[in-house]
Amino acid sequence: MPSMKMLTAREVYEVLRDTVVTSRSMRRITQERWDEIYCGLMTMDVDGWLITFFIDCGDLDYCDNCVSPDGRKYDFSSKDVFDPVGLLSPDEHRQLEELLRHI
Repeated sequence: MPSMKMLTAREVYEVLRDTVVTSRSMRRITQERWDEIYCGLMTMDVDGWLITFFIDCGDLDYCDNCVSPDGRKYDFSSKDVFDPVGLLSPDEHRQLEELLRHI
């Protein structure tokens, strides 16, 4: 059986950007709310995309991993120049962080 194609950082970035711009449906999967996670992972469901963010010192740091509705996966690698969060503009990053803080 052939292996499934991996998601690129760019594909995940597009979902994050659309979430900020068009207000895609987003719900928290992780039990803890943003203010309960000082340093750790927070998983969200964005229209069927399971996206896990790493929160560091109370700030949105990077996208740890993502699974698309069709089962493809993105995993963070420190070798990557940019992860999906790093591809966001400063304004998009701020808006996404605000959405995450209030869900």
